[in-house]
Amino acid sequence: MSTGPGLFSDIGKKAKDLLTRGYVSDHKLSVSTYSDTGVALTSTAVKKGGRSSGDVSVQYKYMNILADAKVDTESNVSTTLTFTDIVPSTKTIASLKFPDYNSGKLEVQYFHHHATLSTVVALKHSPIVDLSVTLGTPTFALGAEATYETASGKLTKYNAGISLTRPDSCAAIILADKGDTIMASFMHHLDAKKKTAAVGEVSRRLSSNENTFTVGGSFAIDHLTNVKLKLNNHGRLGAVLQHTVIAKSTLTISSEFDTKALDKTPKFGVALALVP
Repeated sequence: MSTGPGLFSDIGKKAKDLLTRGYVSDHKLSVSTYSDTGVALTSTAVKKGGRSSGDVSVQYKYMNILADAKVDTESNVSTTLTFTDIVPSTKTIASLKFPDYNSGKLEVQYFHHHATLSTVVALKHSPIVDLSVTLGTPTFALGAEATYETASGKLTKYNAGISLTRPDSCAAIILADKGDTIMASFMHHLDAKKKTAAVGEVSRRLSSNENTFTVGGSFAIDHLTNVKLKLNNHGRLGAVLQHTVIAKSTLTISSEFDTKALDKTPKFGVALALVP
């Protein structure tokens, strides 16, 4: 475990990842290669709704610097530079996208044994500033985040959360959407090797009295194959099958059904990640 409480974005992340990661609704092929000099090249092709797109990214790591550049089929170029420990216990992330120069951001993260601070500033004339603070330990943490728009002088977002993490389980409560939404989640590993897990998440939007409850889980069929399932109270059933083909190459097949409208065509997604 880490020596600090982690970032605010880590609150409830394990449960959210179990309910969302791997659930794809498109066809995706990714090929990655790595060199001994720290260079990684990844080419990705995606077909969704009859439309094809793709990108090529190059990643290079040298000491405490990580550089990432990506070019997509629409001629957008995204670059990210990550510097670790320029100042002790900090991480600095600078990102810029061409030709949209207003998309540039500068993020600084500070990690302490009992506190974590993150600041994100948009690099434009009237910047938007995101600030988050988390206090506690790796076991218990509470935090808050807010977004301030300098153009209007107003807070456009503020959230708060609390989490409890144990070696085999984690629970979190998040108050989001300026206090209009409350979300609670719980995840528990059912075996010592953490190959099987159960998760539940409930959210309530106070302004509309709308409730969403989702349960799910994952389990390993064998050392190469993993299955994930989820179902919410609106009748949406999702399933994921992940199989390691060779080495680190993974085939993912995902599907989603509306159990209350079985006459509708279900969504299917396939992703293949090839790593030599």
